[in-house]
Amino acid sequence: MPFVDREGARLYWRIDGHPERPPLVLLNSLGTDHALWAPLMPGLLARHRVLRTDKPGHGASSARPGEYTIGQLGGDVLAVMDAAGIARAHLCGVSIGGMIGIWLAAHAPGRIDRLVLSNTSAKLAPEGFVERIRTVREGGIAAIAATVLGRFFTPGFVAGADACFHSVRTTLLQVDPAGYAGCCAALRDMDLRPLLAQIVAPTLVVTCRDDASTPAAMGEAIAAAIPGARHVQWTLAHLPFVEAPQAYVELLAGFLDAGEGSRARGASA
Repeated sequence: MPFVDREGARLYWRIDGHPERPPLVLLNSLGTDHALWAPLMPGLLARHRVLRTDKPGHGASSARPGEYTIGQLGGDVLAVMDAAGIARAHLCGVSIGGMIGIWLAAHAPGRIDRLVLSNTSAKLAPEGFVERIRTVREGGIAAIAATVLGRFFTPGFVAGADACFHSVRTTLLQVDPAGYAGCCAALRDMDLRPLLAQIVAPTLVVTCRDDASTPAAMGEAIAAAIPGARHVQWTLAHLPFVEAPQAYVELLAGFLDAGEGSRARGASA
């Protein structure tokens, strides 16, 4: 299994697909691992070579001690890209993955081709993460699982509780509380708003009407601040591609394929 050792954490990564296809980095949300993207992989691999990784304390990655920053998590992604031999790639990040994507696009613009920021924010209210860190440290992940899953998905999807839902639930419950709390600290402290105007990568921002974790207004503010960014809004909740994988693959294909052979920035939606 491929790992990168960095700053006290052993980070798991995997790469799939034909080596001659354009690389795409996928960055998933807090409380999930790289397998969150599994429903999209058949469609994505028809067009891309896909790199996925687990944040510290998530999936097969060990937790590093202490609190994390978005910049530190961005450095983890660059280390994984280096290990995979990827100098430059498209990037799609959801939730904290999108926040890491903002940091990367601003601090390592030569590494990012086209950027998809899904269900994310440049700034969050810190108070909620102070409480979440306390809860997780005292009661473990099980103490927040029901609330988190209720925010991830629409009520109908939660009520249906299919195999995909239970896979996400099982992964959440297996997250190391130290890694979860460390990532919560990064969310508590971040303010990425000054970076948005620096982003030169063609950018697509995805929001969802029923996303309680990162309401649509947060994504709309990102799209307004990144020059030339496009914005699309769906129904659904915080992880729309789990509930509508084929539609999400088509959305990504329409945006990412437009960049093949062209560096032109998309027009505002």
